[in-house]
Amino acid sequence: MPKKTLNIGHPTYYINRELGMLAFQERVFEEARDKQNPLLERVKFLAIVGSNLDEFFMVRVGGLKMQHNEGVKQLSIDGKTPAEQLAEIRKTAKKLLLDLRKHFKNELLPALGEAGIHILQYDQLNKKQKENVDSYFHEVVFPVLTPLAFDPGHPFPHISNLSLNLAVLIKDQEGDKHFARVKIPPSLPRLVPIKRSSGSVRKDGTVPHDHYFVWLEQLIAAHLGKLFPGMSVIESHPFRVTRNADMIIQELEASDLLEMMEESVQKRRFGEVVKLSVNKNMPANVLEILIKNLHVDRNDVYIIDDPLGFSSLMELHKIERFDLKDKPFIPRTPDALRVDGTESDIFAVIRQGDIFLHHPYDSFTPVINFLRTAAHDPSVLAIKQTLYRVGDDSPVVNTLLKAQRDYGKQVAVLVELKARFDEASNIGWAKKLENEGVHVTYGILGLKTHSKVTLVVRKEGDRIRRYIHLGTGNYNHITAKLYEDTGMFTCDEDIGADATDLFNYLTGYSSQNDFRKLLVAPQSLRRILEELTMREIEHQAAGKPAHLIFKINALVDKPFIKLLYKASQAGVKVDLIVRSMCSLRPGIEGLSENVRVISIVGQFLEHSRIYYFQNAGDEEVYMGSADLMPRNLNDRVEVVFPVDDPDIVRHIRDDILETYLSDNVKARIMQPDGTYIRLAPSEKNKAISTQEWLLAKRYES
Repeated sequence: MPKKTLNIGHPTYYINRELGMLAFQERVFEEARDKQNPLLERVKFLAIVGSNLDEFFMVRVGGLKMQHNEGVKQLSIDGKTPAEQLAEIRKTAKKLLLDLRKHFKNELLPALGEAGIHILQYDQLNKKQKENVDSYFHEVVFPVLTPLAFDPGHPFPHISNLSLNLAVLIKDQEGDKHFARVKIPPSLPRLVPIKRSSGSVRKDGTVPHDHYFVWLEQLIAAHLGKLFPGMSVIESHPFRVTRNADMIIQELEASDLLEMMEESVQKRRFGEVVKLSVNKNMPANVLEILIKNLHVDRNDVYIIDDPLGFSSLMELHKIERFDLKDKPFIPRTPDALRVDGTESDIFAVIRQGDIFLHHPYDSFTPVINFLRTAAHDPSVLAIKQTLYRVGDDSPVVNTLLKAQRDYGKQVAVLVELKARFDEASNIGWAKKLENEGVHVTYGILGLKTHSKVTLVVRKEGDRIRRYIHLGTGNYNHITAKLYEDTGMFTCDEDIGADATDLFNYLTGYSSQNDFRKLLVAPQSLRRILEELTMREIEHQAAGKPAHLIFKINALVDKPFIKLLYKASQAGVKVDLIVRSMCSLRPGIEGLSENVRVISIVGQFLEHSRIYYFQNAGDEEVYMGSADLMPRNLNDRVEVVFPVDDPDIVRHIRDDILETYLSDNVKARIMQPDGTYIRLAPSEKNKAISTQEWLLAKRYES
């Protein structure tokens, strides 16, 4: 009987990307529930889920609501309308929000208390504790507060995005009731130390075992009478607002992109409310005031237990209780770069061969030193770099400024102003760079520049040599300690020529479509990755070794998923290490039984993108900034680069990818229905945790 032909484009074979993102938050939540993790790390993971959900509602839910309001008919990859997706999201997100609070209340709070970290309710405080926090209220909090009335003479106040507030009912001397809003100051710690030493070290430098905190909103609620003298405070209730932050940027209509982005960032504060969080004690009449004046869809009201908003729990991770955290580690500097000598040594080392970096196991310092050396090396003529997210007090940007100001180098920087939630930071850096005379550009109209490339042009005798750093992560010295990423130094002539062409494309007028070695989106990346995948299918058909291993953050591009389905149907073994969203369904007979999807969540955020092709035994590895998403392949400037050194290829295949595929501690295996099963070592199999193994390897070196 002939095999049934499957329609591989049918929506039933694809998983919704938004629900896939919520499934990823569930996996992060698993780490908060995992008692094998140190206690403050569990709290950290809970805070991360809270922060991630804030962004999810601001961007993904905000975007879907705009589509729904504008009557967009386009269906999702799994065949759902925006309204259907919103309904599914609400159901899934509500359960997750309730589960988070249940776990915090029933598991983490008691465990924290047993460990000496006490988060108390205001009415639990003893006399001495109340005296301490009341003094803090009068000295620090009270001067910052601004109560805002709501009556015919006072319009309903603007409630800013992600703000925590108190809805207050008061009664005047005539017995009339009024509504007021008090914003909880975001500039103050939400967890107020009850003792002076809580959350820090003592004056003598010792670390206290016990730390005591009370929620700032409860402290303010206990003193509302001070804000409304002559009035009676009847009741108060916390509420939190999340607004749509999915900005639509009309670049083609902007005469000045920098000015337009500054205006857009300001407008974000006034986006449509996509989520109103309240607790179950809020009475119906107060909730009605909020719903009516905030213009909230009743479906977007989430009634949950306190605390409203979990991201502030990250404050607890700053407590210097190292017995409750992951063991600290010192990143390794690769042997080739352990050079003491002249400032140009790093260039001599790169000339000897490509250098591979695997962060955070390998230090990010060599990247900074590469720039610093280039800044004051008299033979260096120019430095060019793309910047996407660099953070505050960036040594990378400060080095570029120094290169221009103090050493007269020609410095050209592409600053991506549209890096979501980093717009304000990038606008500031762009202005600072421009003020120092650096050539600053903002990229190609309609495209985000997401590539991670640094080019140093150096005169050596009668010739010009180009040194390049390429990476999968941002030039951010902070996240380089927290994110898993890869990078490479090279002076390969073809890659150098490609990097020059890339910067000319980004900063000037160029219709460059073909590059020698770099795979660049939107020009050639999709086409070449598809060709390399088709080559594996051909090898499989010819009886030659064929294997695909892709380590990426997300897989939601339908044409590429269809191609991977075809590879599986042809018998090609496909291993996908996908951190978050995966719209492909593995393990379906006749479609994807040769596909395995693994997600690993651990101490570090998995962020690198690695593409491995077995290629009949002549293995090829590519790394870069691009995931398999429509936005990366079609709407961004991305760079994926080849790894030519056989030793580095072997190291990536045997020591990195193989370890990920062998993980049985932090790995989750995706099921055909989109759920995940966490692996566990058996009695016969040794426990393998990828991140722990890679850390151990660094200490062995």
